Amino acid sequence: MSKLNRFGFLRWSAIAAATLVFVVACGWWKGPINASPSLRWFLFSNFGAQRMCPEMLRRNAPLRVTPGGNVVGRFFPEQCRTRVNSQAQTVTVDFSGTGYAWTPVGGRVGFWAGASVDYRMDFFLDEEAAYIWARTARIANGPEFKVGSVEYKLANWAAQGPAAYMLSTFGSELMQSQLAAGFTVVHTDDGDQFSLGHLAPPARPPSPFVRGKNRFMFASEITEVRSEQVDFLGPFEVTEANQAIFLRLRVTGPAVDVLLITRSSGDVWRNSLQLGAQLAPPNTPPVASWSVQPGGEQQQMVRVPPGQYYAVIDNSSRVGQLKPPWNPLGVVGGNNAAVAYIAELGEAD
Repeated sequence: MSKLNRFGFLRWSAIAAATLVFVVACGWWKGPINASPSLRWFLFSNFGAQRMCPEMLRRNAPLRVTPGGNVVGRFFPEQCRTRVNSQAQTVTVDFSGTGYAWTPVGGRVGFWAGASVDYRMDFFLDEEAAYIWARTARIANGPEFKVGSVEYKLANWAAQGPAAYMLSTFGSELMQSQLAAGFTVVHTDDGDQFSLGHLAPPARPPSPFVRGKNRFMFASEITEVRSEQVDFLGPFEVTEANQAIFLRLRVTGPAVDVLLITRSSGDVWRNSLQLGAQLAPPNTPPVASWSVQPGGEQQQMVRVPPGQYYAVIDNSSRVGQLKPPWNPLGVVGGNNAAVAYIAELGEAD
């Protein structure tokens, strides 16, 4: 699952480092810092590395079968530790957590994963952004991958035998591929953007939407939500009373429901699904809910109290208001909804 780490959560750890570096290295400090690898390492190891785990634990890591492809699952880190090796100038990240992914064989698969990865970190201070790069030095341990539940009962029975190897290998490969190329985080005053591989200034990661003005971007991606499945976007944190979550969505395929729920309620719901529970509505009512029809873009602003929230995309007949008819091809990926979205934080007014 080491790949996972690099792909999603370490991305946010580096973001935290970028924030600190960006503050320290403003103005005329940019030139001397950009010209000195030793000074950059000093700043990162002393001010950035300690923020990696706290930021990682606040985010999810999207899972893709191929780099740049649509999201097919997510990993949610739950434990994290960093170790700084000043001699090698690397940061080791030990992490573990749980998640889910959709597979043609097993449907929704819940899993636990963990790994240790050594990264070589570097950054560059551009005029309007800080570029943070993580290059995989080595996979120190793992990835370990344990299947917790398999939706389709026949596959679940088969997972007790040789098919368990296939499922574990699929999960490991899924995570490993995300690790190979390293990643880039671009930090600005308006938020952070993530990209696989090495992105050189002034390039920016592609997004399916144009950014809103004076807003902090949580995430921008395309996720595939299969028939009778849900996907948990976030969690997204609102820090002040006058703020709102802004969601812009564009759906290809069937219409979907969107449910905004608190993180505490969402974690309970998500964990139950990862452990094999049947899909059903959450135990507490959503803070807000609405439907998104295919075709054009839909925008939604939801003003909520400070806290953390999930936006759950529902493509099922069991949760939201929409009740799509049963599709016999759903078990092999038919009737899936491709949802492009951007989630932002901004002033409610």
